[in-house]
Amino acid sequence: MKRALFWLVTSLAVALAGFPASAAQLKPTKPRPAPELNLPRLDGGGVNLAELRGRVVLVNFWAVWCPPCRKEMPSMERLSRMLADRPFTILASNAGESQEQIRPFLAEVPLTFPILLDQDSARMKAWRVFVLPTSFLVDKQGQIRYSLSGHIEWDAPETVGIIEKLLAE
Repeated sequence: MKRALFWLVTSLAVALAGFPASAAQLKPTKPRPAPELNLPRLDGGGVNLAELRGRVVLVNFWAVWCPPCRKEMPSMERLSRMLADRPFTILASNAGESQEQIRPFLAEVPLTFPILLDQDSARMKAWRVFVLPTSFLVDKQGQIRYSLSGHIEWDAPETVGIIEKLLAE
């Protein structure tokens, strides 16, 4: 029952997250330590957020079935390429889907940043994510500094400016 209610609320939140798209924006948060994020990668190996100290990290929770998630992925890829020579990493944590569900999407939209597998959605719950997509900007010290529920164009000048400020700290 709890699981069904969780997915019902999540589905409704995803549907509402796209309306209006222009209202979504990165919101500064009181700095707080990022929860654990230690997950396997779709392409093998694993990622531990704690090992990425010294880098600004965009942590994105998403799913293939989520239209706003799919919409923002190309701009994330452009951002990743734009900041490839900087201490910046994108981690896209897929919420509860199998490799077989994810791979067809990646054939349509090739991504070079790590896709993490949160197949039981435990990390999503630990990060208190209730809407997909939800994203967090984690600073070089491992503190969450910005959050976003909904999708944006990640390579938009104002968003890149926020990331540049974190990179300069």
